Amino acid sequence: MPRKAEAIILPDKEREALEKLSRGQKTEKRLVFRSSIILACSSGKMIKDIASELHTRPNTVIQWRDRYLRNGLKGLYDEQRTGKPKKYPEDLKIQIVKLIETDPPLGHATWNGPLIAEKLNVSDDTIWKILRDEGIQLQRHRSWCVSTDPEFTTKSVDVIGLYMDPPDNAVVISVDEKPGVQALERPTGYVKTSSKKVVKALKSTYRRNGTLNLFAALDVMTGMVNPKTTKTKKRVDFLAFMDEVLRDMPEKNAKNQEVKEIHVILDNYCTHKRCDEWLSEHPNVKFHYTPTSASWLNMVEIFFSILSRETLKGASFRSIDALSEAIIAFVNEHNSKAKPFIWKKREVKGSQLRNTIGNLVN
Repeated sequence: MPRKAEAIILPDKEREALEKLSRGQKTEKRLVFRSSIILACSSGKMIKDIASELHTRPNTVIQWRDRYLRNGLKGLYDEQRTGKPKKYPEDLKIQIVKLIETDPPLGHATWNGPLIAEKLNVSDDTIWKILRDEGIQLQRHRSWCVSTDPEFTTKSVDVIGLYMDPPDNAVVISVDEKPGVQALERPTGYVKTSSKKVVKALKSTYRRNGTLNLFAALDVMTGMVNPKTTKTKKRVDFLAFMDEVLRDMPEKNAKNQEVKEIHVILDNYCTHKRCDEWLSEHPNVKFHYTPTSASWLNMVEIFFSILSRETLKGASFRSIDALSEAIIAFVNEHNSKAKPFIWKKREVKGSQLRNTIGNLVN
């Protein structure tokens, strides 16, 4: 004779919680199923009818009914499982960290998964899992540049102050050159790999069609760039570029104030120095030099990085004229929707550089 589900009397709060689980669009399907069983049992239906409605077996209905009667709502959730036992020593993480702080085997520039696995006599998968869990990436790297300029603080405060709080009645421009830009010519296209992915293809051989130099002046307050391509990067080229920048300078700045001063941020390249005669002819212009070994403080480098990615990387140019046209076209496009860069730089402390990997992952 068909069995009737054991009567379950649900308090209002628990019924409300079960109904919420059974209707929840983001609730796990297993919880929706289990809560539906309990609600059906509370209505006094036969076990076989509940099983038929929910497309399951009667024993499953009995199992979750009994779990609910013993443990309440908590009984509908899976119990914590111990999982598969580990097959590697508890201190393997420490062994890996200590190992990669040592020199890799002769002939290798850095440690990798198979080398570590062979050294510690464990599987590659185990090594990669631990490295992944600890966020250690052996092949990726970041660089840093620490300035030893004794006047670093004074100079950097001067430059960053111009970025963060430009003077009234002034324009702040960041100026630098990108030398030796190559006009490389080679066939390009797209290919489908064996994994069915479509990637850009570049022929391994190429033709050099000359190089050019790019001067650029970035208006810090607007993000607009004034470019000029030249064959050389001598002081005479630099000053001729600065003359053009001054001729193109608007009468009013981004704050709609009359421009009376022009502050130019430069690195310490020799071309930018010994310009006293030119500066004496332009008393409204002041040069500000970044600290030595700190060219990253020059904001125009951000634009050069964007230009390299968008215009130069993987491109093909039949001549330096074609290269120049592409650069100017990109600058014009950039200027049509220019926005000022927001200055921010992650601080790197000396103590961080001396830390070992073990300190960073613990």
